[in-house]
Amino acid sequence: MCGFAGFLDISATTSDRARVVEAMAATLVHRGPDDSGVWCDDGAGIALGFRRLAILDLTPSGHQPMASRDGRWVVVFNGEIYNHGQLRGRLEPMEWRGHSDTEVLLESVARLGVERALSQFDGMFAIALWDRLEHTLYLARDRIGEKPLYWSEANGTLTFGSELKALAAHPGFDTTLDRAALAEYMRLGWIGAPHSIYAKAHKLPPGTVMTIKGDHRLIRPYWSATERAQAVAGSFTGGPAAAAERLNQLLRSSIALRMQADVPVGVFLSGGIDSSLTAAIMQELSPAPVHSFTIGFDAEGYDESPYARAVADHLGTRHTELRITDDDALALVPDLPAIWDEPFADPAQLPTVLLARLTRQDVTVALSGDGADELFGGYGIYRSIPRDWARLRAMPAWLRTLARAGQAVPPGLLNSAAGLSALVGRKRRSYPGYRLRKAVENLQTSDIPHMLGRHYSRWRGMGEMVLGAPTRPDLYTDPGRHPSLSDPALTVMVLDVLGYLPDDLCVKTDRATMAASLEARLPFLDHAIAEFAWSLPTGLKLNADHGKTVLRDVLYRYVPRPLVDRPKMGFEVPVGRWLGGRLRDWADDLLSEDRLRRQGLFDARRLSRCWSDHRSGRKNWQTELWHALMAQAWLASKGL
Repeated sequence: MCGFAGFLDISATTSDRARVVEAMAATLVHRGPDDSGVWCDDGAGIALGFRRLAILDLTPSGHQPMASRDGRWVVVFNGEIYNHGQLRGRLEPMEWRGHSDTEVLLESVARLGVERALSQFDGMFAIALWDRLEHTLYLARDRIGEKPLYWSEANGTLTFGSELKALAAHPGFDTTLDRAALAEYMRLGWIGAPHSIYAKAHKLPPGTVMTIKGDHRLIRPYWSATERAQAVAGSFTGGPAAAAERLNQLLRSSIALRMQADVPVGVFLSGGIDSSLTAAIMQELSPAPVHSFTIGFDAEGYDESPYARAVADHLGTRHTELRITDDDALALVPDLPAIWDEPFADPAQLPTVLLARLTRQDVTVALSGDGADELFGGYGIYRSIPRDWARLRAMPAWLRTLARAGQAVPPGLLNSAAGLSALVGRKRRSYPGYRLRKAVENLQTSDIPHMLGRHYSRWRGMGEMVLGAPTRPDLYTDPGRHPSLSDPALTVMVLDVLGYLPDDLCVKTDRATMAASLEARLPFLDHAIAEFAWSLPTGLKLNADHGKTVLRDVLYRYVPRPLVDRPKMGFEVPVGRWLGGRLRDWADDLLSEDRLRRQGLFDARRLSRCWSDHRSGRKNWQTELWHALMAQAWLASKGL
């Protein structure tokens, strides 16, 4: 795991390219504290910078930027090519300089070409590859989107890198905010690819390769989750036992590949289904006790550590547990804008950072169970959204048309009426105008993607919270991005693989672990496992009581059912309590109406009123306010 940055001068000339790209890469020292490197070709206008976290081949043979044996290709690469051993065998006979996967990547490209090589890589990666012969730059990202890759073109220079802070270190970077992206963030809590908080900066979508040559720009997929899901949907014809056996084989292979390292490897263990299964297979494959890590919360109702401890005891792992307090978590809040580089509002970011810091004290690599829920139906929405969509479709068209008349009623009128009724002693309903508008929005839902987008959206029924934000199609409203599948539950799962998984969960895990110089590996995101999950009939993943049915069947081979059969918790944190206590003054400052008006970005009156209502206990706006506060904290870190 590493970090890289670079730029290609198109019509501009960056002064002292080596110094500039070194400064860009230096912003990523947390991603790669072990080594650094710079490569420039002033004649071509290209500069590459690199920071290394040494995982495979700890010798100078793994140093980057690295050139191919024939000298044509130069690469900087973040991530891992897990099947590098198999690929190495296909390329032999060859005189290798070392045993790094970077060298295998380069020689695969030299032998096969860029897109054919990418199609053979099993890994998590972001790659910048310069073709010295054709003066062509290639940027590529792994299939699911585990590793980040940003690019921007402004003022005659194309910049690229692992994090936005590296791009921003180039003197020509354009910091104009994208109000549409900010509006999307306020709704969802994340900014989906291909957009970023900056109007001129973009995320390269997962599974794509970008070609830059002169004035030519082309982004095309080398793998598509949508196409693969459509191709294999429901094709598995075996029963539950056959499905469990095949998944067990796939997981054992994936985990074995992800245990490869020349440094210590551990596992995140919460005691839930996904992490317990990962730890169990790791332990069975390991000749020594695997090092497992968990954190425990002092707050009642948020602590999974006893479950993790019980699973660790059963498996015989070397278990490390850290008890954290409110003080530990809240001390991180000022660091969040710098770690995530753009507004990001998944509250689990706080415990994930603390877990990563704990883990890095003993190992350099940790496996995680991320991705299992989205592939095998672990969330309740995979049952509820298909059910709600069926009910909506069954509703008479005339009733849905009539309901649209509710849009003509101004929300503020009903809200004011509720306030007046409270003055004369009647119980006040919580914002009936917004509740009516939200109900009307639900009735106007056009399809399952639209319904999923509404599920994730906050500030429903209130209109746009960001002033002057243009309306822009996103994953949930753009029909061209929707999978064409007959199974409603599978449709929702694939949409999560396209959106929530890469843009929230993978972002959370990558930034939190990399901030601690820890490499996280996600064995469930092996594309062979993803395609197998999509091939399963929904009945093998979901039943009337719970999801991940086939995953549970595999887990029970390793761990007794009573140890892991319990309600799903996840990394929940007591945001509401914090906002009413220790974070109250901080929020008062960031959400003051005067400050919001001066910024000119948000509807200051509505946002400050929501904060006032939350403070007084009239309405719980904790999720919406956390979105707003993370945006405000990021803006404050930029002096805005």
